[in-house]
Amino acid sequence: MSIKTQRLQADRNGLEQAATLLQGGALVAFPTETVYGLGADARQGEAVASIYAAKGRPSFNPLIVHLASIDAARNYVDWTPQAEKLAQAFWPGPLTLVLPLRDGHGLSSLVTAGLPTVALRVPAHPAAQALLSQFGGPVAAPSANPSGRISPTTADHVLSGLSGRIAAVVDDGPCSVGLESTIIGFDETRAVLLRAGGLATEDIENVLGQTLSTPDQAHITAPGQLSSHYAPRGVVRLNATEPLEDEHMLGFGPIAGTLTLSASGDLCEAAANLFDHLHQLDALGGKIAVAPVPMEGLGRAINDRLQRAAAPRS
Repeated sequence: MSIKTQRLQADRNGLEQAATLLQGGALVAFPTETVYGLGADARQGEAVASIYAAKGRPSFNPLIVHLASIDAARNYVDWTPQAEKLAQAFWPGPLTLVLPLRDGHGLSSLVTAGLPTVALRVPAHPAAQALLSQFGGPVAAPSANPSGRISPTTADHVLSGLSGRIAAVVDDGPCSVGLESTIIGFDETRAVLLRAGGLATEDIENVLGQTLSTPDQAHITAPGQLSSHYAPRGVVRLNATEPLEDEHMLGFGPIAGTLTLSASGDLCEAAANLFDHLHQLDALGGKIAVAPVPMEGLGRAINDRLQRAAAPRS
């Protein structure tokens, strides 16, 4: 059933309306510094289920729970010294921590997709912070786009994919980081990189004083680990130096394109432009060729998204 999706301003009145909708079990998209998230009360099973329905999201892909503070996060998980160190260094910010659930946590089981752990984040975006404080509870919020499609970095992106499926979107302009959060889990001895993202892994390793390990990818253990994801409609070809006749070019550095992630080779600029440029090229129709992006810093996360966008579709 289609509903009228409201566009709310990120002012006091708009945020109060958004919080009231969330409290009533409705879906509200809101900006974070990474991408726009599609929020629901993480304690209401039906509300969380409606996220999966609106996105067409596989039920085995967990959701990230957004909270207003470190203190709020400690209420839901078994906190660890490593988690404390990372939270103090990078929260609020584009970092998600995956930790074991505490007894009596109160979160819907749909949030974790049946896993004994939950992914938590404290976003830095002022509108997200204000909304979470106004709401006063945990908000489950994957990216606000149909599952497998390009992540949204503006309210218009949200509406183009989810208008009529959600109650509202809080519009506060484009996201500054433009990539989803980096996700870190923990094994018995060290921190594990579950997804590269908007916080460089080198920065995390410097704080921890250790190299991050990588997980066994045979099972889905955190959001964003599906092999085909972030996908435009057309076929994506990576590491291209020039487009074929039927392709639009996404450039980087000295390789110019129909659109260019960063002519100067700035990876922060490229990250912020990635999803918006993919949206624009997708709207043109046809195939997309992508210039090489270096595998360093935020380039790792950019390449991760591009590889998933180019993966064979099931």
